[in-house]
Amino acid sequence: MNIVILSRNENLYSTKRLREEAENRGHDIEIIDPLKCDIIIEKEKPTIYYNDRYLDYVDAIIPRIGASVTFFGCAVVRQFEMMNVFTIATSDAIIRSRDKLRSFQRLSKAGIGMPKTVFTNYSRDVEKVISHVGGTPVIIKLLEGTQGLGVVLAETKNAAESVLEAFNGLQARALVQEYIEEANGADIRALVVDGHVVGAMKRQGKEGEFRSNLHRGGSAEIVKLNEAEIKVAMKASRALNLPVCGVDMLQSSRGPLLLEVNSTPGLEGIEAATHKNIARAIITFIERNRS
Repeated sequence: MNIVILSRNENLYSTKRLREEAENRGHDIEIIDPLKCDIIIEKEKPTIYYNDRYLDYVDAIIPRIGASVTFFGCAVVRQFEMMNVFTIATSDAIIRSRDKLRSFQRLSKAGIGMPKTVFTNYSRDVEKVISHVGGTPVIIKLLEGTQGLGVVLAETKNAAESVLEAFNGLQARALVQEYIEEANGADIRALVVDGHVVGAMKRQGKEGEFRSNLHRGGSAEIVKLNEAEIKVAMKASRALNLPVCGVDMLQSSRGPLLLEVNSTPGLEGIEAATHKNIARAIITFIERNRS
């Protein structure tokens, strides 16, 4: 099978591991920078041109599209879809997952528990917004932040007001979210492949840090999910039409609360914590669905 990984950096851990496992299973694999692709739109013959050749021989793609290149990256994924190439994440699903407001609305409709969240159109009535989520402290998140960037803990009304005013001044849309104190700066990342949880880790923020992202110095260890947590992960995967994804949850006094669904989850942290071959599970998923 001819498999393409859409990635801007072939040296990233996740890209290297996916390539390694695909080659181990006898597939031909290429790493292609989506930003260097030319999309050729023609009646009944959509094609992609890259490095002096047409990519008309590709059987499956693995999008590793960074948030900063979502628009063009997803246009490339969509073009492959038009060419009837199998993808582990559709362009629509990636775009939907990157829009926190849109994804929260879909997840809420699916009956998935999450922290109370408020979105307003640059409201100056901060006190009202804070009251909707139960008072301070609150979490304020940019709609398109990643890896903990654009996420602020505001412990007082004055702090919340200052942050929201700053975001409003930059015309940056943000969500205000309930702070789950009992989570103690930790969350759970469940990795879903083909609608099943294949690995899970608990991420703990470093001392004094409420964000648990490994990119921000957090630590991770393997964790055994309970039935409710497994159910949330699988339900979130189905709700956003993402058969391969990372589902982030908080452990709260009222059960697991969903934080985010990542359409291109990194593999380094979870493979190290769980000692499971997640990359191979993804390649096997492609084989089952493309053969």
